[in-house]
Amino acid sequence: MSPVKCAPPLRGRGEEERALRRLLDGARAGSGGALLLVGAPGMGKTALLDLAAAHAADGFRLLQVSGVAAESRLPYAGLHGLLRPVAASATALPDAQSLALISALESGTAAGGLALPAAVLGLLSAVAARQPVLACVDDVDLLDPASREVLSFAARRVSAEPVALLFTARTGVPDGIPARELGGLDAAAVRELAGDLAPGKVAEDLLAALDQIACGNPLALAELIGSLTPDQLAGLAAPPAALPRDGRLWRAHAARLAELPEEARRLLLLIAADPGLDVPTLIRAARPACPLTALEPAERAGILHSAGDRYDFRDPAVRGVAYYGASLLRRRSAHRLLSALLKDPGDGGAQRLRRAWHRAWALDGPAERLADELAAAALDACPPRGHPEPYLALERAAELTEHDHPAKAERLAAAARHAWVAGRPQAARSLLARLRSLAAPDELRAHVQLLHGSLELLGGETGSAREELLSAAAWLLESHRMLGVRALVRAADASYRAGDNRAFIAIARQAAALRRPDETVPTQLMFEYLAGMASTFSGSHQEAAAPLRRVVELAGSVRDPAVLVWACVASMLLGEDATAHRLSARAVEAARVRGAASAMPQLLEYMIYPQIWMGRYASVAATAAQGLRLSQETGQLNTAAQHLAWLAITAAVEGDQETCRVRADAAIGLADAHDLGIAGAIGNWALAYLDLAAGRPADAANRLRAERRNHNHVVIRVMATPHLIEACARTGDQERARSALRVLERWVGSTRSPDLRALVSRCRALLAGPGEAEELFREAMELHGQGAYEFEAARTQLLYGSALRRDRRPGAARTHLHSALETFERYGARLWTEQARTELRASGDPVRPAMDATTGQLTAQQLQIARMVAEGATNKEVAEQLFLSRRTVEHHLRNIFSRLGIRSRVELVRLMS
Repeated sequence: MSPVKCAPPLRGRGEEERALRRLLDGARAGSGGALLLVGAPGMGKTALLDLAAAHAADGFRLLQVSGVAAESRLPYAGLHGLLRPVAASATALPDAQSLALISALESGTAAGGLALPAAVLGLLSAVAARQPVLACVDDVDLLDPASREVLSFAARRVSAEPVALLFTARTGVPDGIPARELGGLDAAAVRELAGDLAPGKVAEDLLAALDQIACGNPLALAELIGSLTPDQLAGLAAPPAALPRDGRLWRAHAARLAELPEEARRLLLLIAADPGLDVPTLIRAARPACPLTALEPAERAGILHSAGDRYDFRDPAVRGVAYYGASLLRRRSAHRLLSALLKDPGDGGAQRLRRAWHRAWALDGPAERLADELAAAALDACPPRGHPEPYLALERAAELTEHDHPAKAERLAAAARHAWVAGRPQAARSLLARLRSLAAPDELRAHVQLLHGSLELLGGETGSAREELLSAAAWLLESHRMLGVRALVRAADASYRAGDNRAFIAIARQAAALRRPDETVPTQLMFEYLAGMASTFSGSHQEAAAPLRRVVELAGSVRDPAVLVWACVASMLLGEDATAHRLSARAVEAARVRGAASAMPQLLEYMIYPQIWMGRYASVAATAAQGLRLSQETGQLNTAAQHLAWLAITAAVEGDQETCRVRADAAIGLADAHDLGIAGAIGNWALAYLDLAAGRPADAANRLRAERRNHNHVVIRVMATPHLIEACARTGDQERARSALRVLERWVGSTRSPDLRALVSRCRALLAGPGEAEELFREAMELHGQGAYEFEAARTQLLYGSALRRDRRPGAARTHLHSALETFERYGARLWTEQARTELRASGDPVRPAMDATTGQLTAQQLQIARMVAEGATNKEVAEQLFLSRRTVEHHLRNIFSRLGIRSRVELVRLMS
């Protein structure tokens, strides 16, 4: 077992902490109140009570009690526990109230009417006359009903008293008291808590697997991390499937389940054994003497709820307790019954797989036959739909296969491949680790090596990935040509990510020598891609154009998402951004249809390139945030580095200097650790872009001139060249700027893009003499008018207007500067907006005030948050989707309300609509 530190319990509870402070501040000022915290076990309710007590330590009289099930039948037991320390003050009450209170506390009896509730309110008021009172009642739903009723009465009447009452409960009792429901922690808080519990030890993909069980429950996460073995932490063993049996949460859930009737527990076991079980099938499973109404006690207890045509557990962690808490005999009986109920083929492959799965766990026949049946059903059921996932079925089939049987290794390898495709890298690595002890033919070893290299490519060191993939290609080219060529392209991709052009060109030459005249369309596409990219990296852009165009042509008949992204790259290098965006969208959709979760983060990378060129920064932010979240969940740190770097670019555009630096530094850190030239180059470009926008051209030029190993990549260097030329031109480094322009001209000359030609004209204008510059700027503006780069057109207008102002033509300058200012304001580009305003002031124009309360003055990220909130998303949902902390979302919302001059979400909905 790994040693785990004591967890700070309040990660991600900023909103709740502020609510507690408001409650206490009100009580200090004589305006008391009450608050009920509702949440499942382990959500941190007691920790919040402790926090409130700590905040109240200075100046409050603290009263505390916890509900105990054993005392729930003793009238006024809870009241006794809470008020006993101050019962002596009851003598100050009117006689009738004093007698009622003493009778309740000493004998558990009280006359009806208002005497006792009024006495409790009076007692709290009398104590609070000397110092404010905080009364904390933990698990109020376990309190005896008589105490709960009296305390509810008092809680509803303390608004004019220096008294704060704070309750916690699993369900929403008592009535009439303001309540806050504690949901699961958001993704950012989960990572922070994991860092507190086991600093640097829990990989992102393992953490994502644990949180599938915990669902943001802090105690569940703490207990799961505390149960991890060294092999699980190292990724060599599968993550836990349920809460640890010796943990508090397991015992709490098991106790709740034990209170249910026998038939309810039997049906719960069936639901736990098959999450896809529908109500009609469950009705057939129920005994005639005990129909489906047997589940009503589980619904009343909050364990189960209806979800469409099926039942589901309210807390996903309870499913594991219901299943693994049952005896092996009962589990096998449940699987046997389910396999009998699922005899109807139903929806074909998926139904057949479910039945084979249940037969395999029921051991309903010879192990060898069950393994064959399950493996065949798993392979037929792809793409996966529902339960079980094919990799789990293949893993079970391997477990049922004899150790020395060749099929065992084949099934483990297939399970690992399907786990990787499904976005379960932790499971894939553990399955591959189990293969090491098995004898396997060379062909299977090559398949395993291809998978291992692919895992390393997206989550490990690029040099190691390249060697693994080249070795796999050498084995596969003869037996599985398409896979062999794919391995070669992936090895080249490892070189591309590292920024190692020589290695890429060497692999492309090796591939060219292997080419045959009878290749399939996808294989032809891959060969053309390697040839075109190699020519690009050699600087032979005209020579590269033909194979790259052939790649785009062939993509029309290709459906494989991994192959389509190479066509996307080809389109981008040809300057055909709309085509590149369309191909990347096709690839993403194809991956969704196939259930290829592992492919999504990388596919989203390629969607960003054309979005960047077209200036769709809000889309870039959304795509990169989604890609970052998915890459972290699937253990793809190399892909995560790129998404972080693109997010740094969007922050630079917005002028958010602190966010840009944080994201860029994180991306560059990963680049240094994993030899990722491309991520390092994008991160460095983001920082240079920020320098340029902030009026620091010398710093920008220095960053972009640097030739550091992990901060250099030819494609990103070319994309950043317009910024380098601008920075060098503004600092007088004409030689460097002209050299960079020659490289840009060679590439742009091989494309048909008016937008790219506009950038070349702009760069030429920056380096031209006074007589030539204006004509080149006009040429750039004309070309921009034929394209789609609106933001870059505004940047050209800013530079053109600035040049006209310096040439003492302020009237002509103002036209371009006003147009640029309007675009920058619409994009929320604060630093560029300020540059345009500065130029306008220098031209003698009294700059108009900022835009009125319209969404045009929001930054790209603020606009995205505003749209999501207007559509009904909570702060938690916004934070999870955009990979922000809830506090950051709150900060953005405050700024959004301030900029738009509104006060509420209702007004925001009205404005956004």
